[in-house]
Amino acid sequence: MWDWEYAFSIMPQLLEALQITIIATILGFLLACILGLLLAFARRSKFKPLSLVTGGVVEFVRSTPLLAQLYFIFYVLPQCGITLSPLSAGVIGLGLHYSTYLSEVYRAGIDAVPRGQWEAATALNLSRTRTWVSIILPQAIPPVVPVMGNYFIGMFKDTPLLSAITLVEVLQAAKIIGSRTFQYIEPITIVGLMFLVLSYVSSLGIRRLEARLNRW
Repeated sequence: MWDWEYAFSIMPQLLEALQITIIATILGFLLACILGLLLAFARRSKFKPLSLVTGGVVEFVRSTPLLAQLYFIFYVLPQCGITLSPLSAGVIGLGLHYSTYLSEVYRAGIDAVPRGQWEAATALNLSRTRTWVSIILPQAIPPVVPVMGNYFIGMFKDTPLLSAITLVEVLQAAKIIGSRTFQYIEPITIVGLMFLVLSYVSSLGIRRLEARLNRW
């Protein structure tokens, strides 16, 4: 049976853990956006060795489980002298993993820019940096915002994997609460509703951002 008093009593603990989930998602996605763009640039490089190495790294990361990568960052790197907190390791793991997917998204957006735009930039004698910042990226990124938004929501739903490296995110907090009281219905249900609400709100925000970018 559902116990409302118990449900309300555990809400503060779940909301506190939810903050960790949101922080890990936002920081991980920001890192993925930055690394993904750098990987896209490197993969388009005319310097063949850099392009080939980058392509190999992207395929390797995409072809291995996120959980295995988190284990490597948190448990293996300390043996090499690199020790990270659970949150830092989680953010890096999420950011690195999803950056490989975002790099392909960026690459698709860049390839969709008409060739005439590149030729116009050359005719205007614009520097390579000015061409990218002022002409190419403003046209390449808006069309791929919905896809990037889908990856953001996907990352949010992948944060429970961080419990494997001892980070107490919202689902792990619910499991701990349930193990103490042997009442799992309320905490697990509340967490499921939290994920549903935040995912839905995120999707609405992404749609509004897409509509605003398209108006520009």
